Amino acid sequence: QVQLVESGGGLVQAGGSLRLSCAASGRTFSNYAMGWFRQAPGKEREFVTGIGWTGVTTYYSDSVKGRFTISRNNAKNTVYLQMNSLKPEDTAVYYCAAAKSPYTSSSEAGMGYWGKGTLVTVSS
Repeated sequence: QVQLVESGGGLVQAGGSLRLSCAASGRTFSNYAMGWFRQAPGKEREFVTGIGWTGVTTYYSDSVKGRFTISRNNAKNTVYLQMNSLKPEDTAVYYCAAAKSPYTSSSEAGMGYWGKGTLVTVSS
């Protein structure tokens, strides 16, 4: 069993920044890729970014590329999402997910465990 706990969400003005954290416990964190997904009000959950088990390989959706940065600290069992130049359309519940393999996946089916999410609200 894996537990994922997100933190760092909140209210921010457009153009501002937030840093989300996801603390993992319950299995060997460093063996698996991690990802962030988000779900805006009235929309389906979508992939945001993923990172491989070493932290070298990263992948971003077009909507956040150049503004968001994913990273991980395997010694701390934590993955981070640095969000800069936030836009109102970034408003969503952000979910941390642990993949079923060491390699990044942009699909929900590739994820084995999910956190409960943290709300990010960007005001205009």
